[in-house]
Parts: sequence; C-alpha cells; structure tokens
Amino acid sequence: MRVLGIDPGLRNLGWGVIDAERGRLRHVANGVIHSSAGELAGRLLWLHGQLTEIFAQFQPTTAAVEQTFVNKDAVATLKLGQARAIALLVPAQFGLDVGEYAPNKVKKTVVGVGHAEKLQVQHMVKMQLPGVELNGPDAADALAIAICHAHHAQAPGMKVRA
Repeated sequence: MRVLGIDPGLRNLGWGVIDAERGRLRHVANGVIHSSAGELAGRLLWLHGQLTEIFAQFQPTTAAVEQTFVNKDAVATLKLGQARAIALLVPAQFGLDVGEYAPNKVKKTVVGVGHAEKLQVQHMVKMQLPGVELNGPDAADALAIAICHAHHAQAPGMKVRA
C-alpha cells in the first residue's frame, strides 16, 4: 500500500509518501507546497496543480488528510478549510477514498501521546522511517498522517474516519 499523507495549509501544504507492507514502513518522499500571497482562487489553483503532480509522480493507492481544528479566527479557519478541500479533492479525482484523522489521533498513533509536541512527532517519524530527511515540520506532520493511516487502514482505498 502506498500512502500519501497530507497536512493541509493554504501557505504551506505538507505532503509525505510512504510504502506500507506487512507492518513495515518505508519512506518514499516528502515535501511542502508553498503558495504565495495573493488572490485566494489563484492560491487554491496552485495547490491543486502541485498536489496533482505529486499524485501523478508517486501514484499512491490511498491517502489521508488531517481534520481541521476550529480556532478563534473564523476567517483563518475558513481558509484552512478551503485548502483542506483541495487536499480531499485531488485524491478523489484519482479515484481514492481518503482517511481523515484528528490531530490528536495522529499524535497518539505516532508518538503514543495525543497532545505531543511537534518535535516529539518529528523524532518519532524519524524513528519509524529510518534515514528520512524531513523537508520541514509540515512535511513531518504529513508523514505522521501517512503513518497513522497505514496503521488504521485495513485495505487500500478503504475510507477511514477517526
């Protein structure tokens, strides 16, 4: 099973690809899609195009996205939700169902603690994917989402909500 984990963000959308076979995980690639300031529609189009290229290049068999948390800034939450919609749309265009995981579920699965700090997540991603070079904290979070999905998905393409 090839898993693409996506950490949605309008400015920085993290992505990570792993292979999971018989309980073994292997790092394939990771990175961050950066969108510059400007018109919202143009930024969303850029994210869509870049994520589509990642799908075409790495051909995942399943995908997972972190669920959005609601914060005090309603406008920021709405923009994050729009970036998250792109993260859900692209896998759907490739015919994949998408696992969706709360941030605490991802942290609990990868670190063992639901309220782990970012540095703890990065450390455990490195432990579970030996030799990985992380392309930033957003990419590390995306790999953590992929790891979480690999542990919770029963079969490629299975829709998981946790």
